[in-house]
Amino acid sequence: MNYLTLHRTGDLGHQVTQLKELLNPCTLCPRECGANRLNGERGACGAGKEAEISGYGPHFGEEAPLVGRGGSGTIFFAFCSLRCVFCQNYEISRGMDKYEITSEELAHIMLRLQQQGCANINLVTPTHYVPQILEALQVACDLGLHLPLVYNCSGYEKLDLLRQLEGSIDIYLPDIKYADAKIARKYSRISDYPRTAQAALKEMHRQVGDLVLDQNGVAKRGLLIRHLVMPEGLAGTASLMRFIAEEISLTSWINIMQQYHPTYLAYRYPEISRRITTKEFKDAREVARKASAKFHLL
Repeated sequence: MNYLTLHRTGDLGHQVTQLKELLNPCTLCPRECGANRLNGERGACGAGKEAEISGYGPHFGEEAPLVGRGGSGTIFFAFCSLRCVFCQNYEISRGMDKYEITSEELAHIMLRLQQQGCANINLVTPTHYVPQILEALQVACDLGLHLPLVYNCSGYEKLDLLRQLEGSIDIYLPDIKYADAKIARKYSRISDYPRTAQAALKEMHRQVGDLVLDQNGVAKRGLLIRHLVMPEGLAGTASLMRFIAEEISLTSWINIMQQYHPTYLAYRYPEISRRITTKEFKDAREVARKASAKFHLL
């Protein structure tokens, strides 16, 4: 893995030092809330000084290229920079289900997942804990970690942060949610999502390219894009698929997801207080095919 090379050269330690400086005041995500996290303050997302997780383990519900035989080694980090009113993991994203761990403990979790036969280390919602994660990665490298590292995020990422991560991440797994800023503001409480997420995806692809599989069909490196289909076409699927075809890659790997269901605060919004229809899902896949016949649709 690339992070092993960075560790051998000392560049991984340099990344950790630079990233820790972004914790006080915190400017890790595009919100740039400025919380003094190293002094005990919590950020706008809810994160504090130490990493907090809700759990970890082999996960067999991820995309097939990430699962392999032993599952994806997921670590679920508490809190999130978005405020999605339909969040299906709101107990985690809102910090209701969490416990604090040190960087050394996080390193041992990574090794435990590797020993259990997982195909990768899947960092779920990692953005606000990147310094702690890379600090743990240093320890894990010394202990023999060698699995691909998956950056599983909402797509709401700062370019500066992504550039500092170059070489450490093997697989980017962003969710591109919205094409319209007004829709993003209404349902995720963020005003600059489309512009920010699209720039982030371009940077991710620049770093790792299209998804690359080994002889067993397991992902080793690259970009795998998620997109959740929403009721009434509110996600702007057609526009996002055109963006991916024109500005990312005609051969992108994309998971068009149909598992939307109204949860958390979605009942307050009649237009999204229902599941998507079969037709809405089929239409979403069709517009993806029209954008590029070469897309790898999951």
